[in-house]
Amino acid sequence: MRPLGAALPRWRMALCILLVAAVLATVLVFTLGRCGGERKPYYTAQDFGIETIVSPLDQNENGVDDYTDILLGARTDAENRPRYDGAYVAGGYPPDDVGVCTDLVWRALKNAGYLLKDLVDADIRACPEAYPEIVTPDPNIDFRRVQNLKVYFERHAERLTLDTEDIAAWQPGDIVTYGTRHIGIVSDRRNERGEPYLIHNAGQPQREEDRLVSYGEISGHFRFDGARA
Repeated sequence: MRPLGAALPRWRMALCILLVAAVLATVLVFTLGRCGGERKPYYTAQDFGIETIVSPLDQNENGVDDYTDILLGARTDAENRPRYDGAYVAGGYPPDDVGVCTDLVWRALKNAGYLLKDLVDADIRACPEAYPEIVTPDPNIDFRRVQNLKVYFERHAERLTLDTEDIAAWQPGDIVTYGTRHIGIVSDRRNERGEPYLIHNAGQPQREEDRLVSYGEISGHFRFDGARA
């Protein structure tokens, strides 16, 4: 018995190969182009006709507006991937290679020229009744607790919509809380629906990811304005 390939003329074999290749190419093009073009690793505001809001302030006078500095500070911490550890630290600040979600936020604001620890400590002293979870103030840890940061930003930042379908309202450098247990920074990267990525530290390997909507119920959306600090 002759092999199957030998039973077919060479031109038919070539035609079969071409047809299979064409089918595979069609499938690949459809997979990559079903969103209207080559599939991107992520999208930007420009892809959706969204204007990126720029802060009028430049606290550290480095030529970069505050919102962008906050974004870049958060991304730096995410790329450094500090070991997840929220243990109490004498003096308040953990070393650079250690941190939790709140540490990413104060480091992001520090990159813009704001010392969130000092701001929170001062606000607790000025208005202790606004922080019902604090029985005895402790500057070593108060600024590393989500519930305290949520109160601070409610008092000293612009409070924005929680509606994630309003994609233009979610801007790079915005701060987002999930209940009173998690906090992160809004990225300038977006998914194919225009929803921005979340920069956050939950101990995961990839800390800038498409999790704004899927991480949990959003309890706060803030835009930090140094003039209100």
